[in-house]
Amino acid sequence: MALAKRDEGKKVNSNINVTPMVDVMLVLLIIFMVITPMLNNKVNVDLPKADAAVVMEDANKEDAVVVAVTRDGRVFLGGDQVTLDDMGTKISTKLENKTNKEVFLRADVRANYGKVMDAVDGVRSAGVSQLGLLTEKKDDSSTPAAK
Repeated sequence: MALAKRDEGKKVNSNINVTPMVDVMLVLLIIFMVITPMLNNKVNVDLPKADAAVVMEDANKEDAVVVAVTRDGRVFLGGDQVTLDDMGTKISTKLENKTNKEVFLRADVRANYGKVMDAVDGVRSAGVSQLGLLTEKKDDSSTPAAK
């Protein structure tokens, strides 16, 4: 009487299947590619639309000094909320080691004009001569054609 032995234990497959890992990595890469441009603007404001908008590439740089005024009148320097009294000194310290002394202002379309002018005065008190007002370009396709 003979016993039948199975030798399946000798045929163990020890290869790692990397296909699921590659799938997960590609999904994460796509998510980060979509989210990264949104992280540039730390304070969400609805920018006004302008016909003659000029592209300011320096505003998208990592070390750009950006002042934002929200619709409720709060003022932010980068992502930090500042008071109008402290804004001039904080901008001066950010610009002291830079050769390009330009500041960019992002103001909400529904912000109080007086609050925006107070922010401009705060920027000017820091000795800034170049102030860029950021807007969005009007979309020509959204306006109906005149008959």
